[in-house]
Amino acid sequence: MQVRSRILLQSNETYNKNTVIAGCNLCLLGWASTDVNCSTKLFLVGKLPIYLIVSLGCYGLLMVGVGLMNFPTCPQEALLLQQDITEAKDFLKQKGVDVGSD
Repeated sequence: MQVRSRILLQSNETYNKNTVIAGCNLCLLGWASTDVNCSTKLFLVGKLPIYLIVSLGCYGLLMVGVGLMNFPTCPQEALLLQQDITEAKDFLKQKGVDVGSD
């Protein structure tokens, strides 16, 4: 059931991204056909790459933030990691290495 919901979620994300891209293309086509002064269009087109780069950076930061907020916790893996740490400390103590206080 989880695999099916993940596939469905990924297809919805792809659909949403494609919808946004198509909407942006339609807006740009509509803007290109309007009666705006040519120098104004050139000024805006000159600033468009900077705007797109900043927007992409904001989107990337947003996705990192969302990923960190939804970061899955794995209690079983945490227990295994604690066991590994304990084993490593015991091994190093046998070799005469000071590993600090417990």
